[in-house]
Amino acid sequence: MRFTTLNDWLHWQETLHPKTIDLGLDRVRTVLGRLRPEPPPFVVITVGGTNGKGSCVALLEAILHNAGYRVGAYTSPHLLRYNERIRINRQDVEDDSLCRIFARIDLARGDQSLSYFEFGALAALELFYETGVTVAVLEVGLGGRLDAVNMLDADAALIVSIGLDHTDWLGPDRNSIGYEKAGIYRSDRPAICADPDPPQRLVEFAEQIGAKLQQVGRDYWFTRSGSGWCWESAQVRFDGLPLPALVGAHQIGNAAAVLTTLMSLRQRTPVSLNAIRAGLAQVQLSGRFQIVPGPVEWILDVAHNPPAAAILADNLRARPCIGRTLAVLGILADKDAAGVIQALAGNIDAWYTAALAGPRGRTDAELANLLIAGGHPAWAAGDVVNAYRVAHQAAQPGDRIVILGSFHAVAPALTALPWRTDFPLPLSPET
Repeated sequence: MRFTTLNDWLHWQETLHPKTIDLGLDRVRTVLGRLRPEPPPFVVITVGGTNGKGSCVALLEAILHNAGYRVGAYTSPHLLRYNERIRINRQDVEDDSLCRIFARIDLARGDQSLSYFEFGALAALELFYETGVTVAVLEVGLGGRLDAVNMLDADAALIVSIGLDHTDWLGPDRNSIGYEKAGIYRSDRPAICADPDPPQRLVEFAEQIGAKLQQVGRDYWFTRSGSGWCWESAQVRFDGLPLPALVGAHQIGNAAAVLTTLMSLRQRTPVSLNAIRAGLAQVQLSGRFQIVPGPVEWILDVAHNPPAAAILADNLRARPCIGRTLAVLGILADKDAAGVIQALAGNIDAWYTAALAGPRGRTDAELANLLIAGGHPAWAAGDVVNAYRVAHQAAQPGDRIVILGSFHAVAPALTALPWRTDFPLPLSPET
């Protein structure tokens, strides 16, 4: 074995391939063929889209788990530990298992270089084979057509939404991006699209390959009714469903897309109404409008593009507070910071910007200047933890603090913040 610790394996993987992002399927398919030349014995559900992927994966996991299936899930990025990316029966895999599987992949690849993400996707699939999962739920990392998870043919593929993000790799408009995301669809297999206004190229691609396209508002519908909601297609209807445990009105749309996906596979993986109800009620996902109550309420949301910020704005309006709304914003340099700010304008009373480290990082001063130029009250607050502290010092009982912009902005909150008003926030090394 090349390394004995997970951190050593991950640091090495970051340097193995010459490009951090290098879309393409040739490398992973070559190595997968050496590891597992046989078709997967499990059902494969692939989930793509600009926003909402994580929520849909979590909903699929929860419902399928309650239906009695052994479920494997692969997602990215992670919040606190790399292990979160690969789950079996809703449990993160252990370090030892990852190290052992990485060694197996390293041996199988020979002189074929792999990117960090490709190593992770292969490790997930190898663990799913090894542990005998019955259903694998795979989240697309970037795009779809050339993303590593697309090395497997999905038995059903769900595209949650199409928005402008990663335009350097996927194209400048929704039509181009929709085409790239539609690459996870397969001929004669269920292809679900939850975007109410799907780009024409997505629809055309699905029709050209003969995928069984199912669109919201055309092939399935959902409506909220009091404290519940209903879902229906031409063949099935479910009334009186509990609202998803995930916060936000948009989560009903995500749940409806998930039910459509599951119903399209009901001959192979049937789920009962009881399993659906239990999964909707039990689903959990950190960092998506995650609320920590208190005299000063904290809200954690990884929204990092304008469509996600617009959903966050809707959720804030639906949950008014008696005081001010303060924001801690940290966002990567390749993201549309101006678009995120514009989507939230009118919902934030004061901004505290945080510097994010790394080659894709953006400084707190750059963000603060962008906000001030747009007429928004803003203060550059150093690193992420220091920005928490500065915002907390400015807050009064009845105010709330929203942390947003990136997984890198939200993740430290899960460990650095004590969530108690009687315990001072830690000072950053800068202060």
